[in-house]
Amino acid sequence: MTAVSLPPSLIPTLPGRYYTDPEIFAREQSRIFETMWFCAARSSDLPNPGSFRSARVGRESVLVVRGRDGALRAFLNICRHRGATLCTQESGEVKRAFQCMYHAWTYGLDGKLIAAPNLTKMPDLDRTEYGLVRVHLREWLGYAWVCLADEPPSFETDVMGAVTERLGTATAVDAYGIEGLSVGKRITYDVRANWKLIVENFMECYHCATIHPELTEVLPEFAGGYAAQYYVGHGAEFGEEINGFTVDGSEGFAKLPGVTDEQDRRYYAATIKPQVFLNLVPDHIIFHRMYPLAADRTVVECDWLYSADVVASDRDISRSVELFHRVNLQDFEACERCQPSMSSRAYARGGVLVPSEHHIGAFHDWVTDRIGRAEQ
Repeated sequence: MTAVSLPPSLIPTLPGRYYTDPEIFAREQSRIFETMWFCAARSSDLPNPGSFRSARVGRESVLVVRGRDGALRAFLNICRHRGATLCTQESGEVKRAFQCMYHAWTYGLDGKLIAAPNLTKMPDLDRTEYGLVRVHLREWLGYAWVCLADEPPSFETDVMGAVTERLGTATAVDAYGIEGLSVGKRITYDVRANWKLIVENFMECYHCATIHPELTEVLPEFAGGYAAQYYVGHGAEFGEEINGFTVDGSEGFAKLPGVTDEQDRRYYAATIKPQVFLNLVPDHIIFHRMYPLAADRTVVECDWLYSADVVASDRDISRSVELFHRVNLQDFEACERCQPSMSSRAYARGGVLVPSEHHIGAFHDWVTDRIGRAEQ
């Protein structure tokens, strides 16, 4: 709560300690990131049997693996013998199995224990029971989503439903054919800010006229302070003189085959809690996923996705990449300017949300519903 009563047009934010307190962050890890569906990797990053990628999910390292049968599986990245981290690399490829460097316990691509020194002297050891700990995995939009919960929540409700709720229909996202697109560019940002500051920033456009000159040139209505996410089903329209979603408004590429006339020349955005931002424009997709590492540090991985022929033909995508890369840098700098002030006595009781930001209040309620209210 703020120190004084607020006029009806304003509502309070979370207090500053929600962005700095390690204990609150630990609760977020255990009650949000470790219980919900979490986007871990692009499926195409794991092209062959033995391809793997590790991802930090809450307090756990999760290993996503392409099996010999072509299917993706996910496991906790922990050897069952003495707890050594199995794969220390972020990504790579093994030929047949994963072997722990400590005592050489060896696991198949299906997670089963297949070898260990003196294993024949332990005939009572169940190789499946002492295999790698399995993690739930679903594929959607060409990404691998994992969930650490014993009983995961409904993927259809929590993940697919979030996009439906924002875009207005269940089929709107299908038009973009995201699962069949190729990664044209990936940029990883190490942001010195709490993950919630990044979510809040993405959800509102009150700041757009101030820090996003290139974006508001392409999407003039954003200068008015209302983000596309403020309206269900709304897509921000390109400016009249704008030919494409590029840094200079120049022409991009042919619209993706399934994009409708109604979706053409419009930008749509959706937040899939807790850590994905989906940005849809007619000729490409910008897909953010966050990896919160500490109360004041979040790694954000951003993919620019194009039709396979655009990427395969090595066409120049630099102008479309540059637009959102600048937006990212501008946003993350703003978040990093806020982070130190979260510890200030001036923000001990929080700040305020103006009318165009009121939907962020719902996000705050969602957070406190998940983790409980912190003591004063």
